[in-house]
Amino acid sequence: MSTEAVAPRPASTILLLRDSAVTRGEIEVFMMVRHYEIDFNSGALVFPGGSVDKGDQEIIANPKLYSGGEGLDASALSFRIAAIRETFEESGILLARAGGSNSLVDAGRAGEIEAAHRAALCEGKATFSGILADNGLVLALDELVPYAHWITPEGMPKRFDTWFFLAAAPPEQVGAHDGRESTDSIWLSPREALAGGESGRFKLPFPTTRNLIKLGKQTSVSAALDDARGKPVVTVMPVMTKLNGGRQLRIPREAGYDGEVFEVGAV
Repeated sequence: MSTEAVAPRPASTILLLRDSAVTRGEIEVFMMVRHYEIDFNSGALVFPGGSVDKGDQEIIANPKLYSGGEGLDASALSFRIAAIRETFEESGILLARAGGSNSLVDAGRAGEIEAAHRAALCEGKATFSGILADNGLVLALDELVPYAHWITPEGMPKRFDTWFFLAAAPPEQVGAHDGRESTDSIWLSPREALAGGESGRFKLPFPTTRNLIKLGKQTSVSAALDDARGKPVVTVMPVMTKLNGGRQLRIPREAGYDGEVFEVGAV
């Protein structure tokens, strides 16, 4: 009897970047530890993000609520809107501008909005479109630089079609986990995150590891953004095979990662 493939759910994540104040020539990325009771990537160290929802689609119908989406179709817009919303829900960091301003909202204003609306949004008692409209905010979609596109392998019980974006963290917005979907948050360099994965301090999903290795080659936020800007993104859907009692994943060489074939214990 054949098993029908699970359709991947659209999702987005942002790699929020800042230059390290400690180590010259390194960048830091904001990451969170997923709650151990969540059924997907429980306990894993991940970038903030999540699924596209109906509210993200509704924002598309009101262009006054976002800028920087010129030339993008509805699907591309929904991934970017979801990325900013999920990042706000999970970290409190807000990539938006006050209407008519060229600058992102400052940390003080973002903190006020977070304190007033974040919990209600996470609990489904408020809508992101309503929060934006009530506070005169415009989502800064132009701050997002497409970085990677991963689709969970076929045969997995839960599958996601995920776009990864890079963005410079707004000045002084440091972020904090919500205590619900995530239990800890940290700014760290790709080098530190990878070392933690090797030592067992962190549980790193396969796509997260690959993107950290790729990101670790950059020496500054501006260099990372410039390198990714305008570069074609190759979709990665790992092909999984069993080999000698273990599992092997193969990804496209042209995706630009640190290899093509990987021996893994789990995806």
